[in-house]
Parts: sequence; C-alpha cells; structure tokens
Amino acid sequence: MITSDFLPRMEAIAREAGALLLDYFHRRIGFEYKGDVDLVTEADRQSEALITRHIREYWPTHDLMGEEGARRESGSDYRWYIDPLDGTTNFAHGFPVFCVSLGLTRKEELTAGVLYDPTRDEFFAAEKGKGATLNGQPIHVSKVTSLAESLLATGFPSKKRHENPNIHFYHQLTLRSHGIRRPGSAALDLASVASGRVDGYWEFNLNPWDTAAGVLLVREAGGIVTRFDGSPWRLDSTETLAANPALQPILLKQFDSLLAGRDLDPLPSTAAWVKQRI
Repeated sequence: MITSDFLPRMEAIAREAGALLLDYFHRRIGFEYKGDVDLVTEADRQSEALITRHIREYWPTHDLMGEEGARRESGSDYRWYIDPLDGTTNFAHGFPVFCVSLGLTRKEELTAGVLYDPTRDEFFAAEKGKGATLNGQPIHVSKVTSLAESLLATGFPSKKRHENPNIHFYHQLTLRSHGIRRPGSAALDLASVASGRVDGYWEFNLNPWDTAAGVLLVREAGGIVTRFDGSPWRLDSTETLAANPALQPILLKQFDSLLAGRDLDPLPSTAAWVKQRI
C-alpha cells in the first residue's frame, strides 16, 4: 500500500519543476515547434529531466512514462505518469495557465497524484482513500445540481482540430449550461472540478500523463469520472467526463443525445445574422 512518504517527496519534486518552469516563463525563451502545431519548449524537456532524475533517485525500481519521451519499463507494480508542463501552448505564448502533473499507479490503480500551478502557487494533492487538498486544505466538488446553473470546462486538440467533433459538443452544451471555459490545461481543468471551481469537464483523446493525477483529485474530492457513455474510465480511455455526483447523470443524458444525434439545436446562420446586422 501507499505510504505517507510519497506525497511529501512528490510535492518537493513538483515545486522544484514548477520553479524551473516559472523561470523560463518569465524569460520567454526557448520554444520550438514539434509536428504540426504542438509546441515543445526547452522548459518541457528540462522539467521532465528534473522529475525523472528525482524519481529514479527516490524510487529506482519504479516504471515511468513521461510526455516528452522518458520511459522505464521493468514490470514494476508502480508506474509514474509525468506531464512536466501541461499547457505547453499557453506557456509558449505567455498565457499563465500551466502546471506540473505527477500521477502514480500501483498495479494500474490510481494511487497518488499532485499538480502544481507555479503562477498561482497552488499545489493540489490526492492519495487514494485519503481525500484531496489544495495547499494543504481539503477540497470538494461543487454541489450544483442543475445543468443550467453549471459552469463547465473542455479542451480542444492542438492539431487535427478538423477531425475532432468537440465544437459540436461545445455548441450544444454552451446553450444548456451557464457557461463553458477552455483554459488549455486538462490537468488544471480536472483540478478545477475537484475544487468546485467548475462543475463538470469533458475532453477527447487525452493521454495518461494528462489525466492520472487530475482524475484521482476528482475522485478523492467526491466527484465521478467516466467515459461519455457512462462506462468506467481507464487510463487508456479516449473519453473523459468528470463532474460532481448530482451533475454527472445529467451530463451523461446530454451526451447520450449528442452521440445519438437527438434533440440538437442548429447552429445559427451567419448569413441571417449579417442580414439582421445590416
């Protein structure tokens, strides 16, 4: 079982990596393009190197998987999922919404997770069965029970957006909710659900390093995470839907309609708007 030795060291690692990111952020140097649109920064690589070095120092037998390519595969019961800079595009453009994310599994079960947002000095942490905290204080999901009163969050891919249907999901849900936010960091979106800042969140095609820590935060804060059809969420799931317990079944009903193409509101006509504008 997990011991209390994990979180203190995880916090120290995440804060050190966050300080490194913040230094690069303030200097605004050293980013390049990877692939079509994905921005990879020198800060990304340096942060991952720092994190993996500490993990190998403290837990040399553990396996790990990092966004920027760090890998260790030995068959260990323990595996780390590392996002050294979640919100890379924000970071590269000087938009201060990004974080360090560290998730730990034991026998493929989420066990411990931390997120550190260095621009706000906010540290989120969770251990299985022990709750979730923000800067040491317990956090809980919201108690909003109405979709019309809910604030939601989502994200869009950095590449191949033309192949992703989320704009249609966004359109339908923005009409039915109090509003939708798109901050640009999946990990922080999940932390926002956990802390009650938003009431629900969905996104397509995330990777395990995007979600491992954040999903545990949501669960330990009293929330629910599933796929869009309500089936169990897994680390390799391509759909993530997180919300408080009252809102989750309401969102699942909405997604059932969306996936079936039922009860959809049409997009407004640009031509009609232009004519009315004149």
